[in-house]
Amino acid sequence: MASEQSTSSGGGMELGRFLRARRTQTSPAQVGLTVGAGLRRTPGLRREELATLAGISIDYYVRLERGKETRPSPSVLDALARAMQLDDAEHQHLRELATRAARYAPEPPPPPSRTVRPHLRLILETMRPSPAYIISRSMDLLAWNPGGLALYAGLADWPATQRNLARYLFLHPTARALFPDWDTQVRGCVARLRTQAGIDPDAPDLTSLVGELLLKSPDFAKLWERYDVIGRKRIQKTFHHPQVGILTLGSQSTHLDGTPGQRLGVYTAEPGTPDHDAMLLLDLTAPQPARHPDAQAEQT
Repeated sequence: MASEQSTSSGGGMELGRFLRARRTQTSPAQVGLTVGAGLRRTPGLRREELATLAGISIDYYVRLERGKETRPSPSVLDALARAMQLDDAEHQHLRELATRAARYAPEPPPPPSRTVRPHLRLILETMRPSPAYIISRSMDLLAWNPGGLALYAGLADWPATQRNLARYLFLHPTARALFPDWDTQVRGCVARLRTQAGIDPDAPDLTSLVGELLLKSPDFAKLWERYDVIGRKRIQKTFHHPQVGILTLGSQSTHLDGTPGQRLGVYTAEPGTPDHDAMLLLDLTAPQPARHPDAQAEQT
């Protein structure tokens, strides 16, 4: 019973954190409330204002935000989402947090395997010259083709076990120069990690990475506190690469079926364009990837 209470409380606390973050970032004007001219000590909506907008009691909402109430009904969640004008991704994340808060899970699941299957490594090779890689749920770089590693300038200087795209964005000295829209890139990165960690906040691979970045990067800590969540979208990314110049590539990320949360990322450019020429040059000049520490385990 103690284990169940601990799990529910942890899930309830994460649900409460998300509600508080969204509440404090929702302005009264945004939801049609008129406020007086005096100074408001609370950023965003007050608890009682949100409770009134959602049609629930103030006491019940306070219990939700403090992690004391772990089984809100779907209608309550929907009412809170409407009151704070959450987008589809935020609304879905709210539902997932509530599901986890109510779930009995006596033991946390083991961390996912980092092993990449041989046929997936072969797929990476067949994608050349398009830069491609496979990452874990915590954005560890698990496998790559030459361009997939070289595109993130300077990442190859780190040991293979330390190569992580979130760590690179916040801690590598080259990252800010590589991405002209670095601010946008890091916001999306933190939001994806927030989404994953909110659903599985006790996962050791996620807690270790987040703890490191909270300690080492004030930029990460500030964005983490906002608790933004977003869905994945197909986008283009522009790189100011020190070896091949400026290139803008289409970006696609997809979950790999039958893997423990692994995702395939690939960049593309139209043949015959300067971007494709730069991508081809990157592939031709990049060193062949070293054998990954997990490669031996694949064959055992």
